[in-house]
Amino acid sequence: MLKPQDVITCLKLLTSAEQPLGYESLATELHVGLGSAHRSVQRLSDAGLVKAGRKVNHSALLEFILHGIRYVYYVKPGELTRGMPTAHAAPPLAGMISPSSDIPVWPDPQGGVRGQAVTPLHKEAPNAARRDPKLYELLALVDAIRIGRARERKLAEDQLRKRLR
Repeated sequence: MLKPQDVITCLKLLTSAEQPLGYESLATELHVGLGSAHRSVQRLSDAGLVKAGRKVNHSALLEFILHGIRYVYYVKPGELTRGMPTAHAAPPLAGMISPSSDIPVWPDPQGGVRGQAVTPLHKEAPNAARRDPKLYELLALVDAIRIGRARERKLAEDQLRKRLR
């Protein structure tokens, strides 16, 4: 069975496709242990989301994100907290949608925005996203699919389709 961290691992493999990461680099970038990174890639491979050589199966990943992730890793925005913007409040959707009072954020003491708490797919997602802007955008798009209304999900879908071609 896939774990939430596996989605982040898959997205990280996608952002580093030009320079494939070894397991040590993958673990460092995602702030997880070496064994966790290896097991994550193995689960992704078993699920058909990653092919030989740690190449992401773009069509399978897109299908999973668009049709399954909001049901498997559902989340409801919680209390007001300080954190890092996600979903429609983060790039690339932030410029496409008018700001509203319900800003979704990953709770994070280093975050500078006050909004409704959204549990990230993995507790280290904010740290990994700070290190990799492309990963941050992909995670925000996934969160828009997870928590967004129809318009936000459609915009996120369009952006994901562009990135996963």
